[in-house]
Amino acid sequence: MKRALITGVTGQDGAYLAALLLSKGYEVHGLLHRHGGSEAVAERLHRLGCNGTVQMVDGNLIDLSSLIRLLQKVEPDEIYNLAAQSFVRMSWDQPLLTAHVTALGTGNLLEAVRIAAPRARFFQAGSSEMFGRAEGRAQSEASNFHPRSPYASAKVFAHCLVGNYRDAFGLFACNGIMFNHDSPLRGVEFVLRKITDGAARISLGLAKDLSLGNLEARRDFGHSRDYVRAMWLMLQQETADDYVVATGRAASIRDLCRIAFGHVGLDYEAHVRVDPAFLRPADVDVTLGDPTRARERLGWEPETSLEAMIAEMVDADLARWRARAG
Repeated sequence: MKRALITGVTGQDGAYLAALLLSKGYEVHGLLHRHGGSEAVAERLHRLGCNGTVQMVDGNLIDLSSLIRLLQKVEPDEIYNLAAQSFVRMSWDQPLLTAHVTALGTGNLLEAVRIAAPRARFFQAGSSEMFGRAEGRAQSEASNFHPRSPYASAKVFAHCLVGNYRDAFGLFACNGIMFNHDSPLRGVEFVLRKITDGAARISLGLAKDLSLGNLEARRDFGHSRDYVRAMWLMLQQETADDYVVATGRAASIRDLCRIAFGHVGLDYEAHVRVDPAFLRPADVDVTLGDPTRARERLGWEPETSLEAMIAEMVDADLARWRARAG
C-alpha cells in the first residue's frame, strides 16, 4: 500500500486528490494546521464520500522542524504540496503572509524532504498566474514567467526552487502549472464559484444582483477532478518533469456569467454589475494553456467540459440554498 501526504487537504484539490488516491488503495495523510478549520475538512471530504478515511496529522509549512518530524513519522511515498494562500486579490492585502506560506513554505517542505524523505516523490502545485502577461497565444512549459501579483511571484519562487532541488539533490520533484480549475467544492470567494452561487441565489429569489470585477478577463477553466488526476500521473512517471495542466480553451468572465445564468433561464445582463472594488491593481488579460506535454507524456485529457462543470456547480449551489431554506 502506497502512502501519500497531502498539504492543503482542506481545499477543493486536496479533497478530490484524497478521494482519487483512496480509490487507488493509498493510505492518505492530510496535513492539518490547527489554525485551519477541521469543519471545512470534514465538509469537503464528506461530500466526496471519504470523510474519516484521511488520517489528519499536525504540521506547519512555516516550521521546518515540524515538517521534518512529520515526514519521519508518516514516511510517505508521495507528497502533494497543495497548500498556499491562493486567493490572488487577497495577496495584495497580505503580500508578506502570501510569501511566507506560498513561497517559503514550499522551501521548508522541500528541505524537509531532502533531509527526512529523499526517496519520496514530490508534487508542487503551480499556477497559470505565474505567466502573467506572457508572450504568445498559449503558455507552455517553455513560456516565460511575468508574475503580476504577490501570489504569482510567490508561486514563481516555489516553482524555481522545485527545479533547483531536483537538479541539485536528485529529488523526484515535479511542478504542475495548473490553470484555473473549479468545482462545487471551490470557495465562494473565487470568481466562477461566486458566479454560480450568485446565479443560484438570484434564480431562487434570494438576491437581485451580483457584483463582479473585470468581465473581459479571459481564463482557461477546467474541473478540479480532472486536474488532480494529472497530479497523480506526474508522480507515476520514470523521470520527474514539469507540466502545464489546462484545457486549451479560454473563456471570459462574461462568458461564465452567460453560461451560469443561462442554466437557470436568466439573462446575466439584467443582474451582473461591475464593481471597481473587485478590480485587481494589476490584472492579467488572458491565460490560455498548452497541455501538449501532459497529453503526450501522461496520456492526460480533461474529461469535463466548461459547460458541464458550470452546470454541476450551479446545480450544487441550488441544492445547497434550497436545503438551507428548509
